[in-house]
Amino acid sequence: MKRTIALLLGFSVIASVALAKEERISFPADYKQFENYLSLDRVQNHDQIIRLFANDAAIEAAGQGRELPYGSVIVGEVYKAKTDDDGNVVTSSLGRRIRGKLAAIAVMEKGEGWGEKFPDDLKNGDWDFAIFSPDGKRLDKDLNTCRSCHAPLSESQHLFSLEHLAR
Repeated sequence: MKRTIALLLGFSVIASVALAKEERISFPADYKQFENYLSLDRVQNHDQIIRLFANDAAIEAAGQGRELPYGSVIVGEVYKAKTDDDGNVVTSSLGRRIRGKLAAIAVMEKGEGWGEKFPDDLKNGDWDFAIFSPDGKRLDKDLNTCRSCHAPLSESQHLFSLEHLAR
């Protein structure tokens, strides 16, 4: 019995790692044509700033108070905050971090059935994630970190910024 449980747990870990490597999302080269609906200091990362963009499908559905449809895309330009000579984050007179170098482009996309294969603690409805370098190359990052952070947000369609999309 212990061996069966160990094998099942091992399979679950292997399946999660395989899903983390699945490349369903392509770099949205046209994302700058999306609406930039929010820019802010990232709460989870004390040294980052994020600019959020959403495609028309996401903006329209959120504005009408509907569930975001398949094909909705949210893009986050993740910037490192500027730092002083001692490595401390520099803030403006408004207390906001000052944007430095573009570090990565994070993408959330919703696709039909995309959430079915994930264990419960990584399910985000049918949203999935990808991270790219500023020049559009896929970065080898642990996407389960993104999945587990967004998973508890079922009340807001797994988005931290749904109310900003709805305007």
